[in-house]
Formats: sequence, C-alpha cells, structure tokens
Amino acid sequence: MADRGLIVNISSFAAANREESVALGVAKSATDRMSALMARQLLDRGIAVVSLYPGLVRTEGILKWKDYIDLSNSESPWFVGRAVAALAADEGVLDRTGKVLVVAELASEYGFTDEDGEQPRSLRPEFEEVT
Repeated sequence: MADRGLIVNISSFAAANREESVALGVAKSATDRMSALMARQLLDRGIAVVSLYPGLVRTEGILKWKDYIDLSNSESPWFVGRAVAALAADEGVLDRTGKVLVVAELASEYGFTDEDGEQPRSLRPEFEEVT
C-alpha cells in the first residue's frame, strides 16, 4: 500500500471558459471533477491528486501557427514538467489534493522558470473574466 504519492491530471482553462468548444470544455471539466473525486478516495492512502492547468504550451502543433498567434506568454513543455517535479518534491503536496493548480502560479510559488529563464504569467485573470 502506498504511503505517499501524486497523480497529476493535465486539464486546462477550457473547463471554465464558456467561449470554448462544448466537447473540450466538457472533457476538461470532467478531468477536474475526476481529480476531485479521486483525491477524496485516495486521501487515506496519502496520494494527492490534482488538475494542472498549463498556459499556452509551445508544442509542435502550436508552433506550426507561430506566425499567426502571440507566443509572448507561452511556455515550453519543460515548464509544465518542472511544475510536476516541484509538486512531487513538496512534502506538503497532500494539502493541495483535489485542487486545480496553474503552472505559472506554481512557478511563482516554487521559484522555477522556463528553459529560457522566464516565468510566464498566469492566464487565470483572462479566463475569470470570461466565466
């Protein structure tokens, strides 16, 4: 039986964005709900479960559109990975179980940067206005 663990489900602001497509919004809302329910069921085993919201991640698919979209506040996949590593190393991660966490906000809290040394800003304020 596990005495400590972490499950990170990648979600997105699409869960809270009424402007998003129905399918993506419902899927990401389901991810957040699943995380919350798993968190309750795994708490007694010491396993934290969170939903993690990256910002605009510079994946191969996104980079194909670099001439058409603003990448000035984007983040690399490494940045997302650093957030997961920071959570995994945090002895108090169980206090976060069941929560939705934002990669950029974790970077500010834990003090890590993206591979270029930058700390992208959280997209939360932009999406709170839409919901």
